Amino acid sequence: MHSFDSLGPRDPGDAWVIADDGSRYWGTFGAAGLCAIDPDRGLLMQHRAVWSHHGGTWGLPGGARRLGEPAIDAALREASEEAGVPAGALRVRSTQVTDLIVWSYTTVVADVVSAFEPVSSDPESLALAWVPLDQVAGRPLHPGFAASWPALVAGVTVRPAVIVDVANVMGSVPDGWWRDRAGAAGRMLERLAALAVAGVSATDLDLAGDHWFPAFTAVLEGASRATDDVDGLEIVRAPGVGDDGIVDATVRQVREGLTTTVVTSDRELARQCSEAGASVRSAGWLLALLDAPAAGV
Repeated sequence: MHSFDSLGPRDPGDAWVIADDGSRYWGTFGAAGLCAIDPDRGLLMQHRAVWSHHGGTWGLPGGARRLGEPAIDAALREASEEAGVPAGALRVRSTQVTDLIVWSYTTVVADVVSAFEPVSSDPESLALAWVPLDQVAGRPLHPGFAASWPALVAGVTVRPAVIVDVANVMGSVPDGWWRDRAGAAGRMLERLAALAVAGVSATDLDLAGDHWFPAFTAVLEGASRATDDVDGLEIVRAPGVGDDGIVDATVRQVREGLTTTVVTSDRELARQCSEAGASVRSAGWLLALLDAPAAGV
């Protein structure tokens, strides 16, 4: 059993969870923190005030989740409150959960897409700093962050991407798509955009961590190219055979260092993409993800 220790009329999430062994964890409903990565400056870190829990150490901006609050929302809210992280400055890449049964902590890894300077707007922070990744371990770290950093830094180098052979996926379902290829492609793009927002479990991508938000690229050919763009997706309109556009996109992404998954059930195309350095999943794999209920993160 565990108990909750609240010290005042705050949000009900702002309380200690006390485990049977006496260990104390902040956040009745768990906690979440932001691992913000700037490609040029490194990791955004918070130097914790001496009076705070494990004061004087360095860790991530973060704090207790509110009742019913998704972990990603909590991490972004706390980072805004503690470090002045502006809305729209980040693209979430993945989440990693430390589950202690009585309490959990979710680390939200996000890429900085619009540079900003952190602002210390919370008394819990002595300082905020961008720290190069190879220098993080040399600082006096919060014990929880120190324990999770080796796994986090390994995942920081992983940037997943999914390239979809739209014609092949559409063709695997005999729903009359051939009567209106552009319309069918448009509906598929909308579903892909929803999946990009919901993300994909680490298990489905054979990656570490818990949940990932890959960059999705949809390759269109023939009459399907007439469909409109959809926010949240990269759209490639192959000028000729769609397979060539898929191979070109695969080669480009692998060269850029992305961990690329190509979705197609075409054996020859799968062979070419595999030789280019991508992993390959079938159309059925993607359709199962599209049909599955979205998981809250």
